[in-house]
Amino acid sequence: MEFRQLEYFAAVCKEMHFSRAAENLCTTQSNLSQQIKFLENELGTPLFDRIGKRIVLTEAGKILLDQCYIIFERIDYIKGAITDLKRMEGGRLDIGILPGDGDLLFDTLLIDFHRTYPKLSIRVTETVDVYEQVADGTRDLGITIVPANPDDRISIIPLFHEEFALAIRSDHPFAKSKALPFEQLQQLKMVMFGPDHQITKVIQSCCQEKGIELDNPIVTSTLSTLLSLVEQGIGAAILPRLLLDYLKRDNISAVTLLNPTPSQDICILYRTDKFMGQAAKIFIAELQSFIQNVLELSSRSLG
Repeated sequence: MEFRQLEYFAAVCKEMHFSRAAENLCTTQSNLSQQIKFLENELGTPLFDRIGKRIVLTEAGKILLDQCYIIFERIDYIKGAITDLKRMEGGRLDIGILPGDGDLLFDTLLIDFHRTYPKLSIRVTETVDVYEQVADGTRDLGITIVPANPDDRISIIPLFHEEFALAIRSDHPFAKSKALPFEQLQQLKMVMFGPDHQITKVIQSCCQEKGIELDNPIVTSTLSTLLSLVEQGIGAAILPRLLLDYLKRDNISAVTLLNPTPSQDICILYRTDKFMGQAAKIFIAELQSFIQNVLELSSRSLG
């Protein structure tokens, strides 16, 4: 039994007409009929009942057609998997992340991943519209906060719970505190990201909860500038503790904030109705492992 014969058989089943099926297959009707005859001889039973100019499937034909669909699906899967394997040597993976998260999640991870798969092109884009870009197919993967009402097409993989801490110059009196009530931030000059940044949104939510406003005379769009301003004593900032522990700036101390402790849940997003290649699967596994190591290091440093 040859795969080509099964394709010919399925083509005849689709048209229920030998001449139209032959035309679709770009072969002659005699060749098509011959291949179907070979198939029937091998199986030892007719696949079609010929009623005048009409043909109908026999019970054996129905069984074979059902199995053909399964065979064709497996063949398509094999072709896709092999193509995907080739792409690992020259394909592309497009990832959207929240602004600032690259410093925590991707600097070291991307270097290691590139060394393992040097021919795989990885594009990481910082954007506040991670969810929207994954949903419209612009990005293969997204690293962002857990969406409140996700689309049915979006799959969510929890990554970690992120708490924020006060980043303050190490010689400031508040730097000696292990924890600080959130409302005491009113006593500080603050440096922050712009109003569209996710971290700023979390901070503003906490401010509304406490009924306070923060003094934030300086707004910047880059993490490097914000950290520099903190190191120079221009102001204090609120940043993910995991990021602060990971960066380990000598002149910056991380102080826990209480009542409330700003936080958010970070996840990986992807479209369930799009084929997820091997590159994406491997990257997700590597990212999960990387985050786990960072969390363990942070836990030990706090201990």
